[in-house]
Amino acid sequence: MDWSSVFSFDTPVLEIIVRGTVMYLSLIILMRLILKRQAGGMETGDLLLVILLADASQNGMAGEYRTVPDGLILVATLMFWNFFLDWLSYHFRWFERLMDAEPLILIRNGKMLHRNMRREFVTQAELLSQLREQGIENIEQVKKAFMESDGKLSVIEQQKRNNQQAKPREKQT
Repeated sequence: MDWSSVFSFDTPVLEIIVRGTVMYLSLIILMRLILKRQAGGMETGDLLLVILLADASQNGMAGEYRTVPDGLILVATLMFWNFFLDWLSYHFRWFERLMDAEPLILIRNGKMLHRNMRREFVTQAELLSQLREQGIENIEQVKKAFMESDGKLSVIEQQKRNNQQAKPREKQT
């Protein structure tokens, strides 16, 4: 085994950083714009980081990059961008709004908002399924339901009306 070829740089470091940066930022923009509801339980950036880290690590180990440092530089670049974008989102409200979409209302006062559902390709069956998973049997029970930036559905139920009339107070003597 040629140890010097394993631990030397095969690809220029700047090229690895630029490639990793372009791929990461391009993919996060595409995922933010297109795949909001498919992200499920993970934030888009976290999901992307896991996928890219797995691929970058595999390339570094399997030999597509011929050396370990090439793979490590790419992994470090991806981790840097994930950390930096999280840092920007935390410190700058405008950047947080850019990275995480505002919640999209799908139900208002027991009525489905079909225009908003179309925007995220949510079918009536999918929406009703999500409501049932949260223990809601009837859409009229919903005051508001939102698709959050991570693709999850959050629901605010209608106030339950007390049909019983208030009992008159007994006089205390």
